[in-house]
Amino acid sequence: MNLYYVYILKCADGLTYTGITENIARRLKEHQGGTIKTAFTYRRRPVQLIFLQEFNDVLQAIYFEKKIKKWSAKKKFALASGDMDLLQILSECRNASHFKYHPDKD
Repeated sequence: MNLYYVYILKCADGLTYTGITENIARRLKEHQGGTIKTAFTYRRRPVQLIFLQEFNDVLQAIYFEKKIKKWSAKKKFALASGDMDLLQILSECRNASHFKYHPDKD
């Protein structure tokens, strides 16, 4: 059975990088070593692994990676620190049309 890993790195400049791999040790070594000069992390080293989630289904891993790639850095840091309360707050819609703020809401 293959395992797949979705991970978040914190770069030296404070930005985050989200990726997926089958071999986390090799992939982290590639990020730290600057193997790919055109990679997002190349000029942002050193990088620090702040989150790792293991999957045994590649489709679930791909879905999760694509989902969190769209998240703000604050949401990624909340996930990485295990702060599910903050993650929930950051995930709430805050625009005026949201049902929580609708004037007809009881």
